[in-house]
Amino acid sequence: AAVGVVAASGGYPGPYETGKPIDGLEDWLDETVIFQAGTQRNAEGDMVTAGGRVLTVVGIGKDLSDACSRAYRRLESIEFEGMHYRSDIATREITERDQ
Repeated sequence: AAVGVVAASGGYPGPYETGKPIDGLEDWLDETVIFQAGTQRNAEGDMVTAGGRVLTVVGIGKDLSDACSRAYRRLESIEFEGMHYRSDIATREITERDQ
């Protein structure tokens, strides 16, 4: 199973600022993948925000609950000013499965 959660810039889907340094991309958690979308390297070579939907963290696990946990744990290690993401991704599907 796989669960993906988008990390967005502050203000998105409205106006948002770019150029915010992104920390934690080098950290690793098994069974996770990061897809970068709204990112770029600045003049110093640091990764910074460059769009509204900055990246998607995907957790992969034996079931939805495991995959979801991995995605959110990995997201907790990533930081940039204004970063926000939904905290309810896959919760309905997990709840329905467990009933």
